[in-house]
Amino acid sequence: MQNAGKSTLADYVDSYYSRTLRNDNARAPIDTDINVDVCIVGAGMAGITAALELLGRGRTVALLEAKRVSWGASGRNGGVVSPGYSTGVSNIAQHVGMDEAKALYRMSIEGVDIVRENIRRLDIDEAGPVSGVLRLSRHENASEMTAHQQWLSREFGYEVNYLSTSEVRQRVVSDKYRQGLLDENAFHFHPLNYARALVSEVERLGGRVFEHSEVVSIKDQGASKRVTTARGSVTARDVVLTCGGYTGSLVPRLARSYLPISTYMMLTEPAKSAIASAIRTRASIGDSRRSSDYYRLVDDGERVLWGGMITTRRSDPHRLADALRNRMVDTYPQLKDLAVQVAWSGKMAYARHLMPLIGRLEDGIWYCMGFGGHGMNTTAIGGRVIAEGITGTSNRYQSFAALGLPWNGSYVGLAVAQLTYWSYQMMDFMRERAA
Repeated sequence: MQNAGKSTLADYVDSYYSRTLRNDNARAPIDTDINVDVCIVGAGMAGITAALELLGRGRTVALLEAKRVSWGASGRNGGVVSPGYSTGVSNIAQHVGMDEAKALYRMSIEGVDIVRENIRRLDIDEAGPVSGVLRLSRHENASEMTAHQQWLSREFGYEVNYLSTSEVRQRVVSDKYRQGLLDENAFHFHPLNYARALVSEVERLGGRVFEHSEVVSIKDQGASKRVTTARGSVTARDVVLTCGGYTGSLVPRLARSYLPISTYMMLTEPAKSAIASAIRTRASIGDSRRSSDYYRLVDDGERVLWGGMITTRRSDPHRLADALRNRMVDTYPQLKDLAVQVAWSGKMAYARHLMPLIGRLEDGIWYCMGFGGHGMNTTAIGGRVIAEGITGTSNRYQSFAALGLPWNGSYVGLAVAQLTYWSYQMMDFMRERAA
């Protein structure tokens, strides 16, 4: 359904992605009662991918979104698709053992392949994928980086290129960086255009998609669940919750298992020559600090899209633009005259173990959320393993479910998260000073 003749771009947060959205076919809210096999709550990347995977396995699907398709973190993130999670394999192994941790990492690689294959199979030119993700160190780190390179090759057959300091500085003109790892299998793209193209495919396959349809209750009816909005309802055997940092208190147990953390991004004004004097690669760039920056060139090198910082509160856009710009200029003093065109924030969902929250809450209630800033690949594999679980084709979701739903600590948890982030910033600073 389309809300024809009405401009709806204002429904999205003002960002680079909403400003460059290729199409904006608005979908009407649900205003009737329907029956399907699966109801998905939340049309972010995880929900959309789950819908696509379920339809491919012969299930009927309804997708309910409180705002607009990929209105939240899925449509305003860094746009980087690379393997891994928000924590390392050694930390994952503390929860589930090394063999299971390696299996989870393999699934993160599969997530990259899912996104790439969707772009190829559906010919999503508007996603604009660009190969290359470059991870740089701001302190001497050659031994650790080469060890990681060798580990990826040995354990997974996954090849990345080690770059010496001189090779790094051929690509980025900054004395802040030392060594790097270049992953040419990973890529970056326009996530909002990608998400909307997938939703069009969901509809082509017979899925029902409703925007402005916030769910107010989920009630057990024995063999089915009734998912209710202000104007309609969906009755389904299975319900999948994929709302991320915007889940709210719909399901209290899930609300207690993650922290909503804000992250920030900005887009510079166009200045191709000035930018080329600093950044000479089309690869996406991120540094290895725990308080990291991540950025990439967009519009054929005309602008820089820069992200970084996390907080447990939402800051004024003007303040966050200044803070992000200061980080950019600290790295590239030659960009000191480059102005910010727009800045925005978004909520990510973080669990205390820093892994996605994927599993079955009870019979007929599934969840797939909490991707903690590494969602472009993990939403894809998350949507797939949930679809496999619902259709009984695999139990791979249990590898994630084994991590559990740890309590988030409520207000104390938010305070601890903020203090931890500040301590990471200080440790990063001291480590750079010592380099």
